[in-house]
Amino acid sequence: MISVNGLRKRFGATTALDGMTFTVRPGQVTGFVGPNGAGKSTTMRIVLGLDAADAGEALVGGRPYRTLSDPLRHLGSLLDAAALQPGRTARNHLLWLAHSQGLGARRVDEVLTQAGLSAAARRRAGGFSLGMRQRLGIAAALLGDPPALMLDEPFNGMDPEGIIWMRRFLRALAAEGRAVLVSSHLMSELQDTADHVVVAGRGRVIADASVAELLAAASDGRITLRSSSAGAAAVLTEAGASVTPGTDGTLTVSGLPAETVVAVLNRHQVPFSEVTAYRASLEDAYLELTRDAVDYRAEEVR
Repeated sequence: MISVNGLRKRFGATTALDGMTFTVRPGQVTGFVGPNGAGKSTTMRIVLGLDAADAGEALVGGRPYRTLSDPLRHLGSLLDAAALQPGRTARNHLLWLAHSQGLGARRVDEVLTQAGLSAAARRRAGGFSLGMRQRLGIAAALLGDPPALMLDEPFNGMDPEGIIWMRRFLRALAAEGRAVLVSSHLMSELQDTADHVVVAGRGRVIADASVAELLAAASDGRITLRSSSAGAAAVLTEAGASVTPGTDGTLTVSGLPAETVVAVLNRHQVPFSEVTAYRASLEDAYLELTRDAVDYRAEEVR
């Protein structure tokens, strides 16, 4: 288990972390999301002992990472796919890491196979694409067969096949009972992969809930209506609903249950072809939660 408790960190006048607290539990993929500058990278660096917290603590299996004598057997991590010596082959890059943990060449070949890099094992890593470097970083994180993994933007640079592989791979790791923390800006990928999501903003946790709970809260009992009649919005508004036109010709209706919407439309003889429960996406939930926590917002294109 990875536990983050009350982390605080300042860089000069900038507050990077302001009481960051959450837990990554075994058997789950936990998404770690937030706007740029939310404190995600700083949190992960503190977990690994690369930065020191001003206050609070981060523990792996109940212990600080820096106190672990064989850390790769406890927590595998990928923070920067470019952190390698470009002149080394993929296999040699993994071999020196393996030897540092008392692991042999057999384990190196196993993780190369797991990451789909067996055919490229003797190629120099400096010539790898970003997607292949991501796979090499995943292989390095798996070397010690750790019970916990922490990955920063692992989908970056992946082609469609690689993205599908990554989704299945992360879910398989969690199914084995591992605690998996994944930082990503790709909400669509996390929606299909994560069980739980921690949403950060301005150095603190905004939301800490299951994906199902976040989607249910963002959906908020709304209904999607499709009608060819221009009068549908008017009769529903008169009945007490809030109606928002969509870009695809649908209406999003809130404030009335579906059966009441159907009854109102029938009573006024308004034709319709669809009344379905509105299902928000993880991106919808994320944007709603973080709308007041974005520090770097570009001007809208008109």
